[in-house]
Amino acid sequence: MKQPNVLVIGDQGEFAQLLMSRWHSERVVPAFTVMNSEVYHGHAGRSCDLILVGPVETKRFGALMAALSNAPQPVIVVIADVMDALHSVERTSRVMVLRQHDGWLDLLILLASECLRRIEMTERAERAEAVATESASQATLGRYMLDMRHSLNNALTALLGNAELLLLEPGAHSEEVHDQLITIRSMSLRMNEILARFSSLEAELTFAKREAKGEVVPFVRSSAAGWTSF
Repeated sequence: MKQPNVLVIGDQGEFAQLLMSRWHSERVVPAFTVMNSEVYHGHAGRSCDLILVGPVETKRFGALMAALSNAPQPVIVVIADVMDALHSVERTSRVMVLRQHDGWLDLLILLASECLRRIEMTERAERAEAVATESASQATLGRYMLDMRHSLNNALTALLGNAELLLLEPGAHSEEVHDQLITIRSMSLRMNEILARFSSLEAELTFAKREAKGEVVPFVRSSAAGWTSF
């Protein structure tokens, strides 16, 4: 699991120090990037998973909120007076406002940790969906190859048979043509081996599937001749 990254934006250094000091007592601690609101720009938080906004100069608060309204990450804004600043906060599902009441730091850590946990779960689900999609595509290709192996076997049989017949005519072909016929025969046999392996794999997978479902009766060799089932 990759370490989450939290971007802390604020104009008071004590806020970031207090936040990081408190967070280090938790089981999972993210990597922190601290930035002044004056230098923040839209691309600054591109690689982070969560943005936390602490005390910001009043004259820059509105512009910062406008810039953060388009951020793809969740944003938690910590302010002293909700009513005074609420009009400057863009109301979106990704922007949350937390007032600095008693116990606000513990609540902030709890809320931020939950955001990171949900982000991790979403990423896991997306990766699982991508793997499932790729597996489904490979399964479709595999089924097609198995369905076509009989037709390929027939074509290879004809190709190999004709190559063998031509090789039975000594002196009928030049040395170069004779070498080419040997190559055709060798490659045909190689392709036949590959197709045989497909059939073997199909049988193995079918057996494993039946065994997993409890449809296969195990056999052990008895002391006498033959096999004894249980």
